[in-house]
Amino acid sequence: MLKKLILAAGLTLGLVSGAQAAGDAVTLPKQSWGFYGVFGTYDRAAAQRGFQVYKEVCAACHSLSLVSYRNLRDLGFSEEEVKAIAAAYKVTDGPNDAGEMFERPARASDRIVKPYPNENASRAANNGAYPPDLSLINKARVGGPDYIYALLTGYEKVPADVELLDGQYYNKYFPGHKIAMPQPLNDGQVTFADGTQASVANMSHDVTVFLNWAAEPELEKRHRLGVQVILFLIVATGFFYAAKRRVWADIH
Repeated sequence: MLKKLILAAGLTLGLVSGAQAAGDAVTLPKQSWGFYGVFGTYDRAAAQRGFQVYKEVCAACHSLSLVSYRNLRDLGFSEEEVKAIAAAYKVTDGPNDAGEMFERPARASDRIVKPYPNENASRAANNGAYPPDLSLINKARVGGPDYIYALLTGYEKVPADVELLDGQYYNKYFPGHKIAMPQPLNDGQVTFADGTQASVANMSHDVTVFLNWAAEPELEKRHRLGVQVILFLIVATGFFYAAKRRVWADIH
């Protein structure tokens, strides 16, 4: 429980209030994300591993309220896998014929179950801190996925000239470098079914890919539409140029 309290408080300060932290802004290292660019797509294997990291580490305190279990099919999970993932959680439903609310296993159509029933319960369980919902975190933070990855991998030994208060940790990519969140990921913390090494760097990369998908699930469709529009404009430009040459041929 203490670990959850510290983690929740840190994430609230680190992810929600990062822009307001003391100290000068830091320069984030640029990462090579496969979903960037005109032809960018999501690495399904990485996103699935990222979902596992979210489920086994982040979901203890953080909700993902804009994502339904059935959306996970877009990441390559089968219908049976999605149903099994959902059924591991309970949701409140009803009322039944007696007018009473009841609990049932979650279904694929349900939103991903929140760790707490409401904000007050969340704060009560986390010493007053309110762990932010992660559905749009990659779009909400300056630096986007680069910031999330840097924050997760930026923990270092405290320099000799830096003093920390109790409950503070040193993170070289957090503005001011003093963060209330202890390092959330540690080597070997999860076990990936595909044999990928569960290093801090790999887990941070994969959960960032997953969270970017959660924030922009339509990204690939936009890219495909953009390519189609560009091709159409190229063809249309050629057609109109040829028509112009023909119309004005006699004049020249």
